[in-house]
Amino acid sequence: MIKIEGPLTKKTSSGLKAGQEVLYTGEVIAARDQAHKRITAALSSKKKIPFNLKDAVIYYVGPTPGRTKGRLGSAGPTTSSRMDAFTPALLRSGLTGMIGKGNRSSEVVRAMKKYGAVYFAAIGGAAAYLGKRIEKAEVIAYPELGAEAVRRLYVRDFPLIVAIDSRGRNAYKT
Repeated sequence: MIKIEGPLTKKTSSGLKAGQEVLYTGEVIAARDQAHKRITAALSSKKKIPFNLKDAVIYYVGPTPGRTKGRLGSAGPTTSSRMDAFTPALLRSGLTGMIGKGNRSSEVVRAMKKYGAVYFAAIGGAAAYLGKRIEKAEVIAYPELGAEAVRRLYVRDFPLIVAIDSRGRNAYKT
């Protein structure tokens, strides 16, 4: 098991190989479908978004509320392919990592290779456990989206598998 401390630089992402198990500690941006649509619209309009994508990791998650302020409840991954139409623009803007479940399109894999990014699979069905790995959460954009609002999360020893590495090697296919 490899331990990684964020931010996820291209140097770090380039050293990861499909199939490796990782414990990630650091900041993660939580965003889903509607947030991705708004983020890419802002980027294409040259508007500033409320967070930096350089060396960032996005987690495709719509968490449940936690019992205490600043914490989340269950936080399992959502199907990543729903974000595929938006992903190349985010990668072009500096995103280096994505967390979700399921395979990605060939267009996303090509963009990952071009920009040196990796795709991590989180364990589906373990949402309550994953929620406990999130130490802090705050809404940073689009609060009107509720569970799909963009959040800044701080995770500690978040268990992941490198599903697709920066060279395009794909654990789903091997």
